[in-house]
Amino acid sequence: MGKKAPKTAIKPTRNEDYAEWYQQVVKASDLAERSPVRGCMVIKPWGYALWENIVRELDDMFKDTGVKNAYFPLFIPLNFLEKEAEHVEGFAKECAVVTHHRLEKDGEGGLTPAGKLAEPLIVRPTSETIIGESFSKWVTSYRDLPLLINQWANVVRWEMRTRIFLRTSEFLWQEGHTAHATDTEAVERTRMMLDVYANLVENYLAVPVLRGRKSPSERFPGAVDTLCIEAMMQDRKALQAGTSHFLGQNFAKASDIRFQSASENEEYAWTTSWGASTRLIGGLIMSHGDDDGVILPPRVASSQVVLMPIIRKEEDRAKVMEYTQSLAKDLKGVRYHGRKIRVEIDDSPAGGARGWEWIKKGIPLRVEIGPRDIDQNSVFVGRRDTEHRKKESVNRDQFVTDISQTLDEIQQNLFERAKMFMDKHTRDIDKKEDFYAFFTPENKEKPEIHGGFARSFWCGAEDCESKIKEDLKVTIRCIPFDSGSERGACICCGKSGEGRVVFAKSY
Repeated sequence: MGKKAPKTAIKPTRNEDYAEWYQQVVKASDLAERSPVRGCMVIKPWGYALWENIVRELDDMFKDTGVKNAYFPLFIPLNFLEKEAEHVEGFAKECAVVTHHRLEKDGEGGLTPAGKLAEPLIVRPTSETIIGESFSKWVTSYRDLPLLINQWANVVRWEMRTRIFLRTSEFLWQEGHTAHATDTEAVERTRMMLDVYANLVENYLAVPVLRGRKSPSERFPGAVDTLCIEAMMQDRKALQAGTSHFLGQNFAKASDIRFQSASENEEYAWTTSWGASTRLIGGLIMSHGDDDGVILPPRVASSQVVLMPIIRKEEDRAKVMEYTQSLAKDLKGVRYHGRKIRVEIDDSPAGGARGWEWIKKGIPLRVEIGPRDIDQNSVFVGRRDTEHRKKESVNRDQFVTDISQTLDEIQQNLFERAKMFMDKHTRDIDKKEDFYAFFTPENKEKPEIHGGFARSFWCGAEDCESKIKEDLKVTIRCIPFDSGSERGACICCGKSGEGRVVFAKSY
């Protein structure tokens, strides 16, 4: 008889049905749930705490580069979008439109829209045009530049196929917008903000990324250049984790952002925009999660430690809880990368179910505290990055002293595992038949070794890019900054191409 499959908290497993596994992890980890509004989500406290920590770290990074926060309207007049033709074409099919401002009873107990607006309002899909309107008033002289603004907000893009965190009709994000006196400054800012995103994703979310630029067909609508970071998920698909756009003078001309230069000439500003969203949480889940739930990197985890007092006799309650509260106080006094350690106390009835709930929620450290542990001044510790049955008794004071180091070990372990996975599934491919086979796993005896990032040559023709997308649902995820000057045959047509680009299936 064969061995029984090990018990897992999540069914189906990643290997059985990755898409459904993801949905079940989101549910089991208590991060979010579907909303009554089609395509929208409710982010629950455990998930929102994770987002708050991401926001806090990213916001500090922005401000360190001189960026200041502001807020702009949710509603955008239709004529604002019409000013930049390519921009509106890129978002037209995703726009939610407000056409009325009042509801009236319809005589049958229902309500019907009334009070038609003179001009429809678009519910913010992105803010280039509405922010450009303000910039046109704020910028008059070169002395007003650079103008470095960010807003934390929600946006609406009417998606047909939705998945919590990854693609929803409404999501949370930040969008940065800057205006500069020269194209050189704007280009430098575009790259600077991409590096900020890479820092966040690699050093806080523990997800390795590739940095590069998008092909012309994949650029942000209206942009001159789009830079991106791309991560590999455990199903070997790519996830765009952040983008930064050099907009040239396109939006400045559309919004009339002009200034008087030092030589007293009137010029249009050079602008950028850049954004990251709650999609990062989806990427975190798919990068680190296992068949027992999500695994949260310590530097952004909703909480880093849960203390679970074990009280089997009522006469032990006061003793155990006093010890637990004292430990919590000491842990909260420890600084971890400039922040207080975040601690949970779960005094619900002891048992296997309680431990499993915290495993599914991905908290980095689980600490059990019972009367016998207290007598030995010790605690029983389990780490989320190791097998769930693996726990060890640790001296209480040593646990407090070493907790920052322990959390860093978990953080580094998660990054290294993800990096090894990405490296394993990234291949240089030079032959068309090998390229097609790489992205057609059902034709191979071992599908688990196929699919991922293919580094291949591309001649630069949009027709070749489109052909590959049509045949395989594979796109150019990025043209790496370090692709080099090596030349080779285009993976589609065989013509000469310079530098390797990264192809992958994507979310």
